Amino acid sequence: MIGFGLRLAVAGGREALTRLLVIAAAVAIGSGLLLTTLAGVNAVNAQLTRYASVYPNALTGGDADPLWWSTREDYFHGKQIIRIDVAATGPDAPTPTGVPSTPGPGEYYASPALRKLLAAHPADQLADRYPGRDIGTVGPAGLTSPDTLLVIRGGTPDEVATLPLARQLTTVGDTPALPETTVNLILSVIAGGLLFPLLIFVGTATRLNAARREQRFAAMRLVGATPKQISVVAAVEATTAAVVGTAVGFGLFYAFRGPMAGIPFTGMPFFPNDMSLGVLDTLLVALGVPAGAAVAAQVSLRRVRISPLGVTRRVTPRAPRAYRLIPILLGVAVLFFAIGFRPPTSDGQAAVFLPGLLLIMAGLILAGPWLTMVGARVVARFANRPATLIAARRLADNPKAGFRAISGIMLALFVTSVAVGVITTIVANRGPAPVGSTEAGQVSLYLPEDAPATPDSLFTDLRSITGVRSAFAVRENPDWMSASEPGLIACAEIPSAYGRCAEGATVAEVATGLIPFRESASSTRVWPAASVPLGELQQLPVMSIVVDTDGSAATIERSRTALETALPAFRVAPNVPGDFESEFANTLRGWEQLANVIIIASLALGGCSLAVSVIGGLTERRRPFSLLRLSGAPVRVLRRVVALESAVPMLAVAAVAIGMGLLAAHLFLRAQMGYTLIAPEPRFYVIVVVGLAACLGVIASTLPLLERITGPETARSE
Repeated sequence: MIGFGLRLAVAGGREALTRLLVIAAAVAIGSGLLLTTLAGVNAVNAQLTRYASVYPNALTGGDADPLWWSTREDYFHGKQIIRIDVAATGPDAPTPTGVPSTPGPGEYYASPALRKLLAAHPADQLADRYPGRDIGTVGPAGLTSPDTLLVIRGGTPDEVATLPLARQLTTVGDTPALPETTVNLILSVIAGGLLFPLLIFVGTATRLNAARREQRFAAMRLVGATPKQISVVAAVEATTAAVVGTAVGFGLFYAFRGPMAGIPFTGMPFFPNDMSLGVLDTLLVALGVPAGAAVAAQVSLRRVRISPLGVTRRVTPRAPRAYRLIPILLGVAVLFFAIGFRPPTSDGQAAVFLPGLLLIMAGLILAGPWLTMVGARVVARFANRPATLIAARRLADNPKAGFRAISGIMLALFVTSVAVGVITTIVANRGPAPVGSTEAGQVSLYLPEDAPATPDSLFTDLRSITGVRSAFAVRENPDWMSASEPGLIACAEIPSAYGRCAEGATVAEVATGLIPFRESASSTRVWPAASVPLGELQQLPVMSIVVDTDGSAATIERSRTALETALPAFRVAPNVPGDFESEFANTLRGWEQLANVIIIASLALGGCSLAVSVIGGLTERRRPFSLLRLSGAPVRVLRRVVALESAVPMLAVAAVAIGMGLLAAHLFLRAQMGYTLIAPEPRFYVIVVVGLAACLGVIASTLPLLERITGPETARSE
């Protein structure tokens, strides 16, 4: 029977060959995207592992000589530079990952991206921060991404030991800095948003023309074929197409792996080799996809197993009930409950939020057929055209079939709407300072309590830089426990853009950077008077150094370099308001970009699934449509019927999924951060609208088939 099944699949005429090619193409696209998703998960894990080599844990023990290590962050033009200072205490000290040997005092290695910046800008803007001899390039093993800006600088053990965050290492570990469970949870949600539409697509493709095959297999049963033989033939036919499609999918993956690695899905691109497949991943796709196709073929023959005449027993399926809405309501209730009851620990918060989101996701899939049925009945009630009435009644009679092909779109749109809503709101509340604002041109350096004395020449050097308006020190307030602000400054030194002193005051209590936390600079702000006399102010330790510039990039970077050169033992690098927020926002935007990719991919897969479903439905209903044409129905009416059967549930599902996603995002933000949801940027809606329009275009491309297969000869021959 295996040979007979192969003959039916390959040499069964034009219809069989077309079905084989369509299924193979669908499986190729699905398996290629599935491989890309699995490789992307591996790439993120590889990035996190290399991230651990940049921020290693303090591992001691063994006979190796300790290596002094200090990792700090610097900034240039809003981009983060990772600065690592190391010093070997003996010949057996470990070597930093990515370099051939530990740099000695006055030597450094730089990443390829940083070397380009060093060569492209004047030394007083960047290179002077790293005095010494350039001895080589940091290799990919020591970089989280091809765009990583990294410098590994050598020093003496006494020098590095006094730097902030300095520690001794006997091994440079490769344990990811982020908890594995957290990373796996994030990646699982993202992968699930894409995998579900993939599985729907592959399942829809393998069921193509299921009714015609059922009739053929029922005829084989009538002439003596056993159910087991029918199952073997069906499995061989579906598996053949799936094997061919899976092989092509592997080819597509390796052909486009390089370009896909260059897309900064997580805020930074991958190395091409990061997009790798493990043995388990390869076996999962190579064996799982054909096996899934065989299972889908078996499921499609359930009526034939009843009896050889089982395919003639077609009755209207039982209508879905309203109880399918219960999981959605429970999920929303859990998120509402979290607003008033927020567990203090991250594990407790995950135990509340995650079940709520999963309940909504499961509820959307469960309630989809009921929502489709209700929408179809509403459309039927107000229909004033034959095409609308026929399409609505058909959807109302079998809403499960109408919803099946678009269920993946619904889940993907919900997941991405939640992600985009949360990310947009967080970036808006915690993002960088607007370009051109007063604080955007302020460079400040915060000094720890044990910082060395500030050189007197530093302020003279800073004020001599073109574009610097003022440079001053904010000193520590001895009464900071009871004072309104932690810093002190002479009233005469306060730039007018940052406010003024209270009437009659000579020393004011101020924020460390003259900008209160989570507020903006204001020329009308009145700083309270301090109890410290002006004569005693210079005796207090410096808390921070603030440089007010014209906001130009060159001035900011020259000021930053001057501060780092004078005070190289900084804990927090000289920064402008928004440096930290910008890095955080860039990471979030990377995840937002990944969410947008999931939207595009899921909509593309949904469109393909709908196209395959429409083609299968047309083939299965060629006789009823032929009879309608013989009775006088124009072809354009039949085309409207087919288009409405696909478009109405898809558009309704998209609206419900996005609405529920934004509601869930709002509830999460209110409970977790106290933020109110800020609507996603217009590009999100543009992506969704364009994607849905593309799906409708794919559906429209199948409609010319209707006229060819519903001629009078079809009604006579069947």
